[in-house]
Amino acid sequence: MRNFYISNDRFLKPCYRISPFRTGDIARNACLDYDNSIQRFLENRFSSDTFVFTNSGREALNVALQNYNLDKQDVVTIFTTSGNYYVSSCVTKEIEKICNWSRNIEQRTRIILVIHEFGFPYEDLLQLKSYGLPIIEDSAHCFASQNEEESVGKVGDFVIYSLPKFFPINFGGILFSRAGKMKQVITADKKEYIEKVLSHNIHDFDWIVEKRRYNYQYLSNALEREFGYKARFALNDKYVPGAFFAKIDDLDLDKLKTFFQDNGVEASIFYGEDAFFMPVNQSLCNVDLDYFVYLIYEFTHSRN
Repeated sequence: MRNFYISNDRFLKPCYRISPFRTGDIARNACLDYDNSIQRFLENRFSSDTFVFTNSGREALNVALQNYNLDKQDVVTIFTTSGNYYVSSCVTKEIEKICNWSRNIEQRTRIILVIHEFGFPYEDLLQLKSYGLPIIEDSAHCFASQNEEESVGKVGDFVIYSLPKFFPINFGGILFSRAGKMKQVITADKKEYIEKVLSHNIHDFDWIVEKRRYNYQYLSNALEREFGYKARFALNDKYVPGAFFAKIDDLDLDKLKTFFQDNGVEASIFYGEDAFFMPVNQSLCNVDLDYFVYLIYEFTHSRN
């Protein structure tokens, strides 16, 4: 195992995010020439007038919900890949601005929101149509993933994407609608900025997919070899992971979360399960991933 040296100076900590966005991308993105080739990519995927850019995935969800004239007493029923009770507060707080939410079909359920968790799609997506309710797909982490039935992004009346989850950019979302043309919800200059950053990176789409899959497998092998920890989600040839989930049942995960974050890594608990997630994005190399493994080693040994 590699050795790393950890500084207590908060200004000398690394910064590893779930997003591939890094500090240097501020300058790199600002210097890019304008290019809108992302439009051709998205038009092939959707159509020219059925998607808009937003400031974030959260805003995309809010815009989608606003289309349904919901009452405060109405319910959005949430389905997730894992079935775990945990749902990110980024999602639930956005729903609560408009109505209630539940993990079950209720009498007042008006919409189904299906969350493809961290790049791992909901497999029985087509079955949700049997409820006869509008469907919103939260594909925030699923820009490149598909399920076995190839239905991700094809079932929802609205489909939401969060751009920083996949691209080295610090804001932005996409909202796709099957209801037809939508008005742009961000300023023209922000739209132009998003287009040039995505256009610059979309040429590396295949490499990004393979790099994320490689990083996931690298972490999976390293954590099982060093600690016996297995991956929570199995990777198949259609999945492109948004994070790595390790099944860990012998550590205090709240303290591990604090330790990771204190040492510059965006990581957290998959609440409701003995599972812990950490970055796996394409900006990471083997040594970066070794640092995550080292942090677990350091955490366990510093408490013995």
